Amino acid sequence: MTAMPSNDVIIRPALDEDERAIRAVDHAIWSPVSEVAPRSREDAPVFDRSHTPDQYLLAELDGRVVGYVRQVREIPLPSNAHVRQIQGLGVLPEARGRGVGDALLTAACAAARTAGARRITLRVLGPNAPARRLYERNGFEVLGVLPEHFLLEGGYADDVWMGRALD
Repeated sequence: MTAMPSNDVIIRPALDEDERAIRAVDHAIWSPVSEVAPRSREDAPVFDRSHTPDQYLLAELDGRVVGYVRQVREIPLPSNAHVRQIQGLGVLPEARGRGVGDALLTAACAAARTAGARRITLRVLGPNAPARRLYERNGFEVLGVLPEHFLLEGGYADDVWMGRALD
């Protein structure tokens, strides 16, 4: 009998040694529909002074990292300390449709709430319909749109700002 893969998503904090797994997810999901920066080199570091392991939560299925979410303070000012921002979410294509994105967003919102946040925001490219549906399904609403904010592969893309309360 062949074992079926589990749908039990495990969410855990990232560790220094998870850098390679996060980079692998980034490379597998990179697309001009979801990214404004060029694809990074396969050996480019993920962690640096402004991207630290404590900002990341990882999703595992069957003991393998299949996704991540990065959540940070939106603006480093005391007057904005109650707002967090998701600055990166990725799920491997083969793990999509198994609740990984939902689990990552739920965990990011819970972590933000635990850190004292009242709101969480994110930015997504207008053409990225699957991501926008994921965010809307998880309570995010469009707060504003910057029309034609990015020129990507010869076409303009809107920058969509979304957010939700953490109650």
